[in-house]
Amino acid sequence: MLRFILRRLGVSALILVLGSVFLFFITVFSGDPLEDLRESRDRNREQLMAARTRNMNLDEPWYVRYWMWVVGVGKCAALRCDLGLDSRGADIGTALMNAAGSTLRLVTLATALAIIIGITMGILAAIRQYSGFDYIVTFAAFLFFSLPVFWVAVLLKEYGAIRFNNWIADPSVSLTAAIIIGVLFGLVLASLLGGDLRRKLITFAVSALVAFGAVTYFDQVDWWRQPALGLGLIILIALGAAVLLTYLTVGRGNMKILYAGLTTIAVGVVGTFIFSGWIEAPTYPLLLLMLAISVASAIIIGWFWGGWDKSIAIWVSIGTAVAFAGATGLDQLLRNWGPFLDRKARPISTIGSGSPNFEGPFWTGVWDWGVQLILPTIVLTVISLASYSRYTRASMLETIRQDYVRTARSKGLSERVVITKHALRNALIPITTIVAFDFAGLIGGAVVTESVFGWKGMGAMFQEGLTRVDPGPVMAFYLVTGTAAVLMNMIADISYAFLDPRIRT
Repeated sequence: MLRFILRRLGVSALILVLGSVFLFFITVFSGDPLEDLRESRDRNREQLMAARTRNMNLDEPWYVRYWMWVVGVGKCAALRCDLGLDSRGADIGTALMNAAGSTLRLVTLATALAIIIGITMGILAAIRQYSGFDYIVTFAAFLFFSLPVFWVAVLLKEYGAIRFNNWIADPSVSLTAAIIIGVLFGLVLASLLGGDLRRKLITFAVSALVAFGAVTYFDQVDWWRQPALGLGLIILIALGAAVLLTYLTVGRGNMKILYAGLTTIAVGVVGTFIFSGWIEAPTYPLLLLMLAISVASAIIIGWFWGGWDKSIAIWVSIGTAVAFAGATGLDQLLRNWGPFLDRKARPISTIGSGSPNFEGPFWTGVWDWGVQLILPTIVLTVISLASYSRYTRASMLETIRQDYVRTARSKGLSERVVITKHALRNALIPITTIVAFDFAGLIGGAVVTESVFGWKGMGAMFQEGLTRVDPGPVMAFYLVTGTAAVLMNMIADISYAFLDPRIRT
């Protein structure tokens, strides 16, 4: 395995070097970086041309300039990167830090959401092949896959920002809209749960009424501007996580696993009162400390209840603790939605990745940081959902028809064990490769998305470098995005070899 990893590292490094040479070459010879100054009539034109020549080292051959860039990048090993100056004399390293933070937080979040939601949808569609849910997922996948990124971004900008800001100023949901929401929720849930016609009708009726009642209640109490979960809903969310994790791991064969999850919830309730001050006015170190305390408590509880299944009990307890902590954080975030609206009447901006000079408590600051991520993240996630769901569905259908899966069923194993322990791991093998390619594709899509939403990220740096025929910003873009793409491909290869030992040879 070590030889395989070292070989992949060598190949990845070679690809990065060759790609950097090619990109630097075509950027340098794509135009004249002094063209705008040659046509200028400013009195200090000669001084400006001399300054730009000095900043970009235009008096040197292209290969010397490339070598100077390589030497500067090599200093990154000692944490002293020297990426040079751009055409205006600004330090590229400083600009790169700000731009990379904006782009990578956007792409990383979109990738994580696309993987989780897309793979889950693909698995459920495969398990319920040719059901209503399967048809809905298939239709949505082909629809999203065919949509241009810029068009989806413009639509979300109109309806998700401009019109939402108008609506949230005085929010209300009409009776017709509440009925439509209830019907759509009922149809989706009935198709997801499946069953015979009678069961589908009952599921549809109950879920539609619950959704209609919830929307009506929220409208009456002005929940849209003053939302909250409350301790009851937090407990229900954690309880759902405990039951789901117990079912996925041991089913109903060992109730001590469920008791571990329930005990974790009880300890979490006590913890909310003990750490209430930290929860209401936290800092990021305090949040990490509380999460660490939750995980440590869950490990102790899982070890105590686990018996001969200690490892499973510990993981179920940790999952329940994380769900409880996440729901608690979401509750505090929702409670600060109203104060955030008081500070910012139109919450979702159509330009930029944050509000300049915004000041407020911790949770309102999180809102300001997060709402700017919502629309561009949705754009990139929706585009990626199609490939993940379709590939996962196809891989799962191929896997569950294999002989070893039929053998597992013939031995009397439950469908839960067959799907989670025999089919799922093998079905995920081809998905690991798709993740790497999709990450690189998302970076390219982020360039367009950033242009529509006015983000000052890697896309803006890349475009500015091309426009000014300045290889500095272009190579800075390549240094981050190219390295990330190659690194993701290398991780995919290693994960592939881990999942299937035959790949190592």
